[in-house]
Amino acid sequence: MAEKGLTATPETPPARTRKLIQEAIAEHLDIEAFSSSRAFLIADLGCSVGPNTFYAVSNVLQVVEQKCQSLGLDSQILEFQVFFNDHVGNAFNTLFRSLPPARRYHAASVLGSFYGRLFPKIRLHFLYSSFALHWPSGAPKEVQDKSSPAWNKGRIFYPNANKEVIKAYAAQFAKDMEVFLCAGAQEVVLGGLMVLTFITRPDGAPHSQVFINMSLDLLESCPMDMVKKIKQMMLVESC
Repeated sequence: MAEKGLTATPETPPARTRKLIQEAIAEHLDIEAFSSSRAFLIADLGCSVGPNTFYAVSNVLQVVEQKCQSLGLDSQILEFQVFFNDHVGNAFNTLFRSLPPARRYHAASVLGSFYGRLFPKIRLHFLYSSFALHWPSGAPKEVQDKSSPAWNKGRIFYPNANKEVIKAYAAQFAKDMEVFLCAGAQEVVLGGLMVLTFITRPDGAPHSQVFINMSLDLLESCPMDMVKKIKQMMLVESC
């Protein structure tokens, strides 16, 4: 299982994220424990279509090579394998067409939700996910049930929602994270590392005052307006 897991806040800028990865690898990645395997396996969960995933992978490889050199190990004997993960509907053709031509790693895709096992046990050396874990595996059942106090009135997000809705989403997040971390604990080798960055809310800050909520509140209205428009069109056609 992974020895350490580190997280960054939503305000984390790219430079800070790079520094976080560098510090995590320098301080916690036990390369000597598995250097004899001559293979270093990296997974980016929720990779989307790039180019951010390529920057992150490049940064990881660079820091790993630097640590090898600092330990007197020959980093050139390592073969890097990178697994790009996302849902089946992700545009992987676009992702792979954009792969850096001079990359020093073998690339492969792994399809499916990261809320569950994706890799064989004790296989990964570095597991990374950036701004993906704040998306739940699905909407809580309570917010879809009109008879529930947590019914969200058909909305797809929860700014300015009542406390029951927020509790339902919090419970969903806790359940999802438990599944995610349990899977990662089985997939990452002893001495390996897990680095996660995702959106969080400062302690005590109301949901309605979080900037991301205001942005998603506007985005939420778009698909809902589209659904209403389609229903109106269907009604007109049926008359």
